[in-house]
This record gives sequence, structure tokens and C-alpha cells, in this order.
Amino acid sequence: MKRKAWVLYTALGVGSALSLSGCASGKYLQLTPVTGDVAHVEGRMVTKAEADSLVVVASFEREDMEYLAMDIEIKNRSSRPMRIDPTRFRYVALTANEDTLRESHNPALAVARTAADPTAESERVKTKVAREERRLKTARIINTVLLVAAVASDVSSSTRRQSVESRFRNRVAHNNAYQLIQAKRVIDHGVFADRMQQYGFEAYRWNELALQRTYIEPGESVRGFVYLPKANAAQFIRLNYPVSEQGEVSLVFSQEMVARKRK
Repeated sequence: MKRKAWVLYTALGVGSALSLSGCASGKYLQLTPVTGDVAHVEGRMVTKAEADSLVVVASFEREDMEYLAMDIEIKNRSSRPMRIDPTRFRYVALTANEDTLRESHNPALAVARTAADPTAESERVKTKVAREERRLKTARIINTVLLVAAVASDVSSSTRRQSVESRFRNRVAHNNAYQLIQAKRVIDHGVFADRMQQYGFEAYRWNELALQRTYIEPGESVRGFVYLPKANAAQFIRLNYPVSEQGEVSLVFSQEMVARKRK
């Protein structure tokens, strides 16, 4: 019985952790462009900069878990095709005085972040899905073993000569065991459903929303989200995209922690 209870409490702990992680905090990060051709477009602040015939139009979309989601459009104004790679977006974190922010564990290092690779992240999601499917399969086997053991114990105790008091205690104990096993089944499937829903969103993020590696023909453009790992201590970020060995598009955004509006 102690073993069954431990399994149940472990599963309950996992479920609680998941539910807590999904709760929204009272504050969130907000980025506002401060350099480039800044304009107010469709309710948001948008900025634009150009280098070597490549134009980057950028705005802050939202804080997305551990990332800053940036809405990026890239236009090719050159006479040749251009290869676009979202992982070439990189930012350096800045202080309130726009000095380079340093890593607390090593002041010699600047706080810098490179955009997530949507292809690699998509493959990572597939790995997590496969791992979760294996976890559920293992949980089903364990549940079956627990149920068989409980039934065998129940049959054995019911056919054994015992006092009324002992029979009552055994009946209560086995009923509790059946309830624990059923509760564990429900929790296992609930955790599986929650995680698969999360992984489904992550797959959609990397496969459909994210800016992908591609080529842009002259006069054409491409648009998508670029996901930048957060640096909460930054007051500003300088977002760069190298176009050539000599030139790069550079845009500065202010970053602040904003209180979430109460409904």
C-alpha cells in the first residue's frame, strides 16, 4: 500500500507542478523600438532599418515562455537572391545607460543571446513527444501490474479464513488500493494530455509561426517570428542581423517589466 500511495503522490506532484507552471505571473516583459524608422502601425510600435539592400521591419510581439517573440519581415531590395537564416539574429543586452551588460558569473563576458533555431527546436519537440508516449506506455504497464497484484491479494484474502474485523480491514485496504490505481490512471492520462497539448503548441510555433531558413528573390520579402532567449536584467537590447562582412542591420529596443492589467 505504501508503494501505491508513493506512486500516486508522485504523479500528483507532477500534475501540480504543471498547473503551477501554467499560471501567469503578475508582470511581463515589454519591448519598444527606439532606433530606426519607428512608426505606430496597427496598434503596435514598428521599426525599420536597411543595410546593403536588405530591409528589416521589426516589432515586439509578446513574451513567449523563455523567449521574446519578435515579428520580423525581411525585404530584398538587391538584384540577387539572398539567403535568410533566423539564427543569425543576435542581440547584446544593454544597461540603462546603453552600456554592454555583463554576465554576473563572468564580467568579461557580454550578455548576448542568439535566436533559436526553429529546425532544431522542432526536432527537439518530436523527441519530447516520443519520450512522453514512452512514459505513458510505461505507466500503463505499471498500472496493470498494480491492478493484477491488488486483485490477486484481494482474492487471496477473501478466500482465507479470518475474523470479521480482519475481513473488514482487508476490504477497506483493497478498496483504497483500487481507488489509488484508478486515480493514478486518471492523473497519468491528464498529465499526458496536458504535455501533448503543450508540445502541439510548440510544434506549431516552430513549424508554422517561426521565420524559417529560406532564399528571398529580388523584390520579394518573407515574414515570421524570431524567438530570442530572454535576458531579464537588460534595460535595452541591440538586435543585429549581419548582411555582409562589412554591414549589418542594427536596431535598439528598450525593455521593461510591465504589470499585468487586472480584469
